[in-house]
Amino acid sequence: MVLETTTERAGRTELAVASGAGYFRLTFPAIGSDCLLIFQAPSWARAKAFRNQVVEWMDRFEKTFSRFLPDSLVSEINRNAGRQPVAIGPDAEELFALCDAFHFATYGIFDPTALPVIELWDYRRERSAVPTEEDVARARAKVGWPKVQRRRGEVFLPQAGMCLDLGGIGKEYAVDRVLQMALDDGLENVLVDFGHDVRVHGKDPRGGPWLIGLEKADDPGNCWGAAVVSDRAVATSGDYLRKFEVNGRIYGHIIDPRCGCPVDNGCRAVTVVARTCTEAGILSTAAFVLGQRDGMKLIESNYLVEGAITTRAGRSLSRGFDRYLASNGT
Repeated sequence: MVLETTTERAGRTELAVASGAGYFRLTFPAIGSDCLLIFQAPSWARAKAFRNQVVEWMDRFEKTFSRFLPDSLVSEINRNAGRQPVAIGPDAEELFALCDAFHFATYGIFDPTALPVIELWDYRRERSAVPTEEDVARARAKVGWPKVQRRRGEVFLPQAGMCLDLGGIGKEYAVDRVLQMALDDGLENVLVDFGHDVRVHGKDPRGGPWLIGLEKADDPGNCWGAAVVSDRAVATSGDYLRKFEVNGRIYGHIIDPRCGCPVDNGCRAVTVVARTCTEAGILSTAAFVLGQRDGMKLIESNYLVEGAITTRAGRSLSRGFDRYLASNGT
């Protein structure tokens, strides 16, 4: 098989040959993240066709589910809160069904209606004081996934001020969909990385399993280890990058929707290895919120899920996590 040593750019999208083994590297910005795919294809033409398929799907996905775009479906749902139901299609039905399942599986920690409390504690906002208990109570009154009314083909937020934010599931769901697109197209060896939420299948360009770095919470940009995975997803949740300080106290960006306040339980980061990126991403955040003891219980109670929890006091691993670590000779 002969491949052109070509790089093709279209705007901020770039497709390049990644190795002589027929691997390609695709990069582009989407859903607020730097997106990366590494995949093996039999020809440059086949790689370009897959590139086009991925970029077009991601564009449709973002235009439908981003709350930051005024013409998106999510923005329309939010504008009509307390007023009237909004029609939705099969993709939204599927995504909202996953929201149901993970809201239940995480004891209510995963909540796509948590935006009012998330915005209250926005780490990007200039502030000299933190929200009051009254502020938190008013925001919490607008939160609650079980309040959302859904019938086939429509969804309704019954309370004015309620709003959906799919930031806790959208990126991970997109990773899973794009990887499945590769498999459906006959591309067996692939890595999908959207903002460091990762899922892989098959082999890397060296012919072995994929190596995913595990970042140090106290030294971002460097790794404490690496996960060696094939046909798995890896996601990490942490508050060591996005945070703000008021009166000498640090407040992270991860909010517990049950109390409406930032998490402060000693956790720094949680990494989860699971079958899908959606599962890995949601469980890593839920375990972070629950803390070291209950978070590990959550991880170990889920089938084929392993995790590592880093706290201020150290790091704990689930029973089977060490088999994924490169330091174990894999």
